[in-house]
Formats: sequence, C-alpha cells, structure tokens
Amino acid sequence: MATFVPPSRSDRTASAPSSASTIENGDRLTRGEFERRYEARPDIRKAELIEGVVHMPSPTRSASHGRPHAATITWLGSYAASTPGVQVNDNSTVRLDLDNEPQPDAALLIDPGAGGQARLSDDDYIEGAPELIAEITSSSASYDLHDKLHAYRRNGVREYLVWRTLEHRIDWFELADGAYRPLQPDADNLTHSRVFPGLRLALNAMLRGDLAAVLRELQKGLEEDAHGAFVARLAGRSPSRATPAAPVKG
Repeated sequence: MATFVPPSRSDRTASAPSSASTIENGDRLTRGEFERRYEARPDIRKAELIEGVVHMPSPTRSASHGRPHAATITWLGSYAASTPGVQVNDNSTVRLDLDNEPQPDAALLIDPGAGGQARLSDDDYIEGAPELIAEITSSSASYDLHDKLHAYRRNGVREYLVWRTLEHRIDWFELADGAYRPLQPDADNLTHSRVFPGLRLALNAMLRGDLAAVLRELQKGLEEDAHGAFVARLAGRSPSRATPAAPVKG
C-alpha cells in the first residue's frame, strides 16, 4: 500500500495574520488566492473552497465526528493495506477544479500508475477526482449533501459516502449516468463498493460503533475472488498503459 500523508500544517512557521492573509467563512476567492491565504494561516486547521466559497467547519466533537471519522479511516485503511495499488488519505486537500478545493475526511484512490483518475502534484496535493470520498457530517442540512455533493458529482468522484451522525444514517452513492444513485444494501444490510471489489460495509455494525464486526465483514470481502482479481489487475497495469489523470476543470 502506498499511503500519502501530507506535511502537517502545524510544522509550518506561525506568523501573525495580516489584512492580506485573512481568510473567513463565506469569503469568495479564486483557488489560487484561497491557497495563498490558507498557507499564510497555519493556525487554521481546516478550510475548504466549495463552489468558490470558503467553508471553515466548527471544532469537531467526539461522538458526532471524531469517533466516526476514526472508524471510517480504520475501515478504509484496512482495505488499502490488503490492496496494493490503492491508497487511503485522511483530511488531505484535493484540487478538484478551479472553484473547489475540499479537504475530505477520507479518500480512497487507485494509484495513478495503476489507472487511477487522480494524481499527486509536484507540491504534494491531490489533483483530480479520487475514486471514493467519505465525509462525516451532522445532518442532511450540511453542505456535504448539497454544494459539495454537486462538486464531487460534476468532477467525477465515482463513489461518495456520507455518514450523518445525528440522523444515525450512512448514505453511499455511486456515480451513474451523470447522477449520484444510492448503493442499496443486500439482504444482510451490507453495502458493496462497485469501484473497489471486496470493500463492503456492515451498516448496522458501523452505526452502533462495533468496529470489530465491521472489520470481520470487510475481511470476508477481501477473501472474495473478485478482490483477488482486482489486485492482480492493478498489479498488471504499468504507467505507460495507465489511464491518464482527469484534467482539472475550469
């Protein structure tokens, strides 16, 4: 597994903000200006540019965000650990297009050399659309299920998972015919990825916080022939034959 961990913002030298480096919730900025102001404010832990508007989430709480976030990363990281050619990212900034630079809670990508549609820039950012993005949010009123969903759909994020913690619900969408459609769970209430063979989620176990049960079900998916064939297919790709990364859209 190749796991990309970007440099910590806390490693940068802090400086007092000036009028030229302010960044506020609701600001309308170009992507370049957003990056410049964000870089100038190492005291700000998370800011996103969605449809040209700055969003700065409130501090996160444990039960409504921290624990679900950790469970999601553990689940996706366990899949990536058993799937060479796939990488997991935690809170990495994504240059999606000229108006959108989100910092999703989790992203699962196929390596560019193995046919993935996103790539890593020279300055260590993800550019283009990851195959799967997961977000932890409080409710359906959040921008995660509105402006951000539209930006992900438009840019070709193939699967989008949203965990609505206050509503005790996980929605997993797939991109089909230009629209997001819910992936329907099977008779055992397991949802299966169509992009990542073997990636399966025990919805009830995840919602009640039984991570051990989630990982047991995932292990069953990793033992399926489809997952083995997927790993073999990724290993058989070479950079010269890989699908080019999707261009950043204007």
